[in-house]
Amino acid sequence: MSKTEELEELPGIEIRYTEMADGKYLREWLLDPNVNRWFPMVDTAEAEDATNRWIGFARWRCSLTATRDGVPIGITTLYLQPYKKLAHQCEFGIIVSDKERGKGVGTYLLKSLMALAKETFKIELLHLQVYAGNPATRLYERLGFKEFGRQNEWIKELDGSYTARIFMEKNL
Repeated sequence: MSKTEELEELPGIEIRYTEMADGKYLREWLLDPNVNRWFPMVDTAEAEDATNRWIGFARWRCSLTATRDGVPIGITTLYLQPYKKLAHQCEFGIIVSDKERGKGVGTYLLKSLMALAKETFKIELLHLQVYAGNPATRLYERLGFKEFGRQNEWIKELDGSYTARIFMEKNL
């Protein structure tokens, strides 16, 4: 994979295409309470469904996994559009294991994904949705994503409270 902008390597971290076997790690992260609080899944069945949907994009080589010593520590995926009129834009998902957060893994993964999106898939507009209050919002802003909308009662938590989602986008 070539790089549109020079990617500064992160020592000890390798970025590779996601493999179906990486789903095991994704499922574990989605069930980790420190990670899960930023995702809508509440139980094993929902985490399994999300994992199958997310990891299924690996077959199109539009998903990247960060590894340390060969073990996955983060995954990011382009949710490619099946329609030609929408193929210029794409939503993505990203997750980093709790113990690897704050070490530059998310930045490295996301910069790698943006290069893949632009160069391989000719994506012009990349967008995401994120829980209000999620610390990852700072990463997205630092990399040039801008908020373009908000839905205040998106998630209804088990305690009856609501959490908003923020829509963000970036032209590549």
